[in-house]
Amino acid sequence: MTQIIDNFAQISDKYDAALVDLWGCLHNGIKPFTAAVAVLEAFRDKGGTVLLLTNSPRPSSSVFTQLDGIGVSRDLYRGCVSSGDAARAALASGAYGKKVFALGPERDAPFYAGIDVAHVPLNQAEGIVCTGLFDDNVETPEDYRAIFLEAKNNGLKMLCANPDVMVDRGDKRIYCAGALAQAYSEMGGEAHYFGKPHPPIYDLAYQRLTQITGREVLPKKIIGIGDGINTDIRGAIGEDIDSLFITGGLAAGETATDGQPDPVKLNAFLAKAQLTPTYSMGHLR
Repeated sequence: MTQIIDNFAQISDKYDAALVDLWGCLHNGIKPFTAAVAVLEAFRDKGGTVLLLTNSPRPSSSVFTQLDGIGVSRDLYRGCVSSGDAARAALASGAYGKKVFALGPERDAPFYAGIDVAHVPLNQAEGIVCTGLFDDNVETPEDYRAIFLEAKNNGLKMLCANPDVMVDRGDKRIYCAGALAQAYSEMGGEAHYFGKPHPPIYDLAYQRLTQITGREVLPKKIIGIGDGINTDIRGAIGEDIDSLFITGGLAAGETATDGQPDPVKLNAFLAKAQLTPTYSMGHLR
């Protein structure tokens, strides 16, 4: 059974490094959460390493810029590993062809920077690269059925650069690339994922921690923090590291989080997911 804690400081002394999710944990896409910033600053000041681990389809250099724009200081963290970093390496390998159908908004253009691929119409493509919906303000996966049917019939593999299904932007819930990859798979297409909970992004994270600290950080000294039960928590459990589930994000309704989660609702939610995070709390603080 997960342990509900009041604040991260209760357990932070156990860990040398924290792999921290962004959306729903550190910020809401518009502004940072003050309490989350404060507790991570305290962890940093005691010698802990804060490494951001995000399913953003953008390379980490672009994530830094995005965080600057919403007021998250670079002094808070030592680095960032994004699903975009892992997915870019896969795309550069040629596994999805040299001519790809780019599925995603124009703001994700940095994902392709420096990679030798051509963007072509679907009927000329050798693969699909999905960073998100063209317009996540109004569209849903249902809007892509015709595209996916043609892609499946052409035998195209999809590279999904962001396994997140949904995130909260401010007070609005929007679909992400993971929802499109899921829909494509359900139609019989082949989709490959490169962010949490899949190993490639964690492999990059461990390499980055070694570079930052100058030594190997043992798994028992690392904690994964996030609000995605099937991304952050499933990934941490798969990597055999401790996890802190932030219930007031994506699962706020299911866990009846009002400051803290309702224990009965939380246990029912976790039983359905068949996952047990080491710790849970309403919001990172």
